[in-house]
Order: sequence, then C-alpha cells, then structure tokens
Amino acid sequence: MKKIKFLAAVCCMLAVFTACENSEPIDNSNGINTDQNGGNSNTGSDNATGTANGHGYVDLGLSVKWATCNVGATKPEEYGNYYAWGETEPKTTYDWSTYKWATATQKKWGWDLETLTKYNTNANYGTVDNKTVLDPEDDAAHVNWGGAWRMPTRAEWLELYENCIWKGTDDYNGTGVAGQIVTGFNGNSIFLPVAGNRATQEDEEHDYGYYWSSSLDMGEALNLEKEIREPNESYAWDMFFQSHSLRGWCYSSRCNGNSVRPVTK
Repeated sequence: MKKIKFLAAVCCMLAVFTACENSEPIDNSNGINTDQNGGNSNTGSDNATGTANGHGYVDLGLSVKWATCNVGATKPEEYGNYYAWGETEPKTTYDWSTYKWATATQKKWGWDLETLTKYNTNANYGTVDNKTVLDPEDDAAHVNWGGAWRMPTRAEWLELYENCIWKGTDDYNGTGVAGQIVTGFNGNSIFLPVAGNRATQEDEEHDYGYYWSSSLDMGEALNLEKEIREPNESYAWDMFFQSHSLRGWCYSSRCNGNSVRPVTK
C-alpha cells in the first residue's frame, strides 16, 4: 500500500489556509447583492420560523431549512463545538493521530497520514468504499440533534452562497460577535459567526469561519471559474469566510475541527 504522507502541521493547518486562499470572493454577476463592509449595524434576526426536534430553524426559501445556531450553541452568536469531519464529538487535539477514520505514524516533525479507513475512493489512500457523503451515524448534526437534522451537502452550501444576500458585520445585534448575516429573498435571515477552527492543538484566532459540509473532496471547482482539480480524499468541503470578506467554498483536512450548522427539510 502506497503511503500518503502529510505532516500533521501541514494537513491540519496550512492546508486550510492554502486551499482556502485559492477560493474566490462571491461573484456578483449572478445578481446577488452583498455588503462586506462590516460595521456595527445589521438587520439579522434571532427569530426562528419553526422548530424541528426541539431546535429552531429559519426558512430562507431554499431547498432546506437552516438552523438558527451551530451544534453545541444555543444562540446564533455562540460559536458552538468543533468537529473533525465524520466525527460526532468535540475533543482536545485535532490531527491525524486522533482522527477516527485514519491511521497515522508519528515522525520527528509530526504525524503522517498512513491510510484512510472510511470515505475513500482512491486505493492509494487505503480501503476503498466509494462513500462520498457522510453516513447519518457519522454526521455531527444528525447524531447530536436527531430527527431529520443533518450537515448540509456541498450543493446546499452552494445554494445558500449563490441565492442569498450575505452581509458582513463586526457586531451582531450588539453582542460584539463578528460574522455574516445571510438573508433569503423572502426576508428571513440566519447569522453565521466567525468562529475560527481547531487544527492540531492550537486554537485558530476567530478571524475566519469554517463550516463543514457532509461532502468529501472529489475535485470539484474551488470557485466560479470552474477550475479543474484532482480529488483528494483527505479533504472535505467547507464554507470559508470572514466578517468583511465572503471567500466562498473550499476544502479542509478532514482532521481539522470546524463548525457545524445543521439543515433539515
């Protein structure tokens, strides 16, 4: 078996920044309005339009309804917990040595990824099962919230990205929390705080938001130019943004700890 070697520091830190820096800010050619100037005023609302299994959601007029807060949070402005992709509990250390669906070898400079044991389409990475979307038992939203709640797919994040108005704020409703207010054409809104992420044992500063999808990286385009890439099964797709910059979708190492914002039908 060919060993795929990634330094833990590279996979769990640099991969996030390098990969995500390649993603493009939103393209307004599709007619979607954005305001990324930050500031202290906003029109976001905490009000849910309904509940499912005890958790509030907002109907944005899209194919799914979006939760009002992250898994592990009780209010929109709370960061909530951080989860590695395919894991359902938060933890202290986020690297390949602690990742549930991999084996790793310790080197002088860090941890090498040896094989992937689930969610893999490439024999060079280990056992092939051709799973590209998380099973319900590995979905942090479904396991923690139950019912029909689950993590959004890449396609559902793209729908939110392309069909809503994104407005950056540095002070959501006077809470002092920065993030993006996302408003559907029906006028309803959700708030996505810039919660940072967890990579290795270091906490990333809360200058960026990283939100998992349930979709494995299968080499889809990073941006609206539809650039061609090779699949990399050690990555999964996420949404990446700052309070003043909507960067778009990108990929992160599966061992990283990112935020989870659930969706439901």
